[in-house]
Amino acid sequence: MVSRKATPMSHSHNVLDHCDTVLLDMDGTLLDLAFDNYIWLQRVPQEYAALQGISEQQARDQLYTLYASFSGKLEWYCLDHWTERLGLDLLELHRQLHARIAWLPGAKRFLESCQQRRLRLLLVTNSHPDTLAIKAGVTGIDKYFDHVCSSHELGYPKEEQAFWHALREREQFDPAQSLFVDDSLAVLRSAQLYGLQNIRVVTRPDTSQPQREPVEFTGVDSVLELLG
Repeated sequence: MVSRKATPMSHSHNVLDHCDTVLLDMDGTLLDLAFDNYIWLQRVPQEYAALQGISEQQARDQLYTLYASFSGKLEWYCLDHWTERLGLDLLELHRQLHARIAWLPGAKRFLESCQQRRLRLLLVTNSHPDTLAIKAGVTGIDKYFDHVCSSHELGYPKEEQAFWHALREREQFDPAQSLFVDDSLAVLRSAQLYGLQNIRVVTRPDTSQPQREPVEFTGVDSVLELLG
């Protein structure tokens, strides 16, 4: 693996000293988003093209437009929705490709360190429960957390304020004493609007893609940088 120089970020080194709860996204924060991007941007268009008898380019054009229309909505993250909409068995596709599911560099070590510090860990994900179960089966990610909070159980995606109200009612976290890490700007903006004060954005959610420039929020290449 190519070693990447960590970008020094102000305040990152001690943010955990001021928090008792760590809220973490899953895909693109702890697990490599390359898996999801491969499925939705490559394999689904291929399968859909074959099903519809159209070219892969036509399938991509149709699907990307359709994806955009559901961006930020609970349906976007729902396997059942897309299975019905596209006529593809997406749960089976995820199962077939499960060997591509992988941790992001340093993520597991970060979780182990948080456990040693006795920080409360909440997995806060938009992932559909079926996808979550497959990923947990491969990685054991759920074992690191005090609670796993899926937007599908709460009834709202993280992009909506209602999600944070429902999450706080269920988990009783203090926004001023919590750290939240995600790779989605729309989600992070929603969390900030709700009142979360300690926020970090992951700048390399997909290891097959270049690092992003952090915008609006303090960025970390990997959650491991949060340990200082």
